[in-house]
Amino acid sequence: MLDPKAVDHIAMLARLELGPGDRELFARQLGAILDYVATLKELPTDGVAPLAHAVDATNVFRPDEPRPGLSPDDALGQAPGRQGDFFSVPRVIE
Repeated sequence: MLDPKAVDHIAMLARLELGPGDRELFARQLGAILDYVATLKELPTDGVAPLAHAVDATNVFRPDEPRPGLSPDDALGQAPGRQGDFFSVPRVIE
């Protein structure tokens, strides 16, 4: 089980306000998490390459090639307000 002072420090860092019963509950839960991490540290990982993802990930993006965009009439066809080739919106800043 984690020391209550450590739980208070972690709660302060996380900007959490703990109630009276929370301190003991979080001490048990955080202690269990740290015990599990200690168990994982005992596993043999020699020869295992570090991974960024659990599965093999490949880039699925298409090549970045220029292509024609929308014409101003197509882009602004459904716009509620229009001034020339631009959207017209209500003024927000005075």
